[in-house]
Amino acid sequence: MSDNVIETDALIVGAGPCGLFQIFELGLLGVEAHIIDTMRVVGGQCAELYPDKPIYDIPGIPVCSGQELIDNLMVQIEPFEPTFHLGEEVAEVSAIDDDWFRVATDSGKQFRTRTVFIAGGVGSFQPRRLRFEGIDDHEERNLFYRVRDPEKFADKRVVILGGGDSALDWTLALAPKANSLTLIHRREEYRGAPATVASMQKLAAAGQVDPIIGKVSAYKSDDSGLTSVTVDASDGERDVPCDAVLVFFGLAPKLGPIAEWGLNINRKTINVDTEKFETSTPGIYAIGDINFYPGKKKLILSGFHEAALAAFAAKERLEPDKKVRLQYTTTSPLMHERLGIKDD
Repeated sequence: MSDNVIETDALIVGAGPCGLFQIFELGLLGVEAHIIDTMRVVGGQCAELYPDKPIYDIPGIPVCSGQELIDNLMVQIEPFEPTFHLGEEVAEVSAIDDDWFRVATDSGKQFRTRTVFIAGGVGSFQPRRLRFEGIDDHEERNLFYRVRDPEKFADKRVVILGGGDSALDWTLALAPKANSLTLIHRREEYRGAPATVASMQKLAAAGQVDPIIGKVSAYKSDDSGLTSVTVDASDGERDVPCDAVLVFFGLAPKLGPIAEWGLNINRKTINVDTEKFETSTPGIYAIGDINFYPGKKKLILSGFHEAALAAFAAKERLEPDKKVRLQYTTTSPLMHERLGIKDD
């Protein structure tokens, strides 16, 4: 085996809440895991779509934000010291023999693993982009599809495109910082929460936001990047000067290379059984929103349940000659040892 091939008993694809909880369930059974995600941060949909939005249906937690859930899961898995490979997309999965899989990422990283857990949500999320020739050259210069550092837009002429929660939330957050802020949406009805829409309209009435109903039809640029966008507005064509353009047209889920792994695909989901949450390929499991079985409900708590059963199934595969006993974290000295808890 080549020195640059990473060998592991378990490889998890997707670092959303279900992928993170899969680490925990495997760790309780003494199985170490590596985890891969196309995003450069953990969190999946929680981090991308609703980091600040409240979640009310996690057992035992009356309310938490998406980011708080991810933060707590990261604390929960600390005892197991998982290895993260972020900003990597799994490009190939193939069976070496009955016991091992070869997994390769788009960057050329190679894994040799005995089990694979697909926790990819509804696939990899890609932002819906502006479709103008040459505009992609300005991405991350002054054209952005996500905000990493809000201070970057201080004292700038900011243009935000979109009418959903992300567009409105960032309008409220950046308006006090920006030199000017223009919000462009194709129709008068916004898709965001009513309270957020009302807050934006108050800023507009105070002159802090200029909302335009219309569609971007062209852009202008120079060596520094985008300089203006042309809008076909309800009151005629307008040229809006800009230092930064933020586009929030939503995220498009794509199954991506997973569709080429030879699994039993059901539209954009993967068929699994309800005993092991195993796919049509033994040793490859699918949990969370990406799987399908009769009665499937796309809930985080369902994914947590699936992760637990998949972990037990994988443990049996890894140690077929040993009986996997159910032990409780409340009383089991072994569970306490794995969790780093010192019993008195």
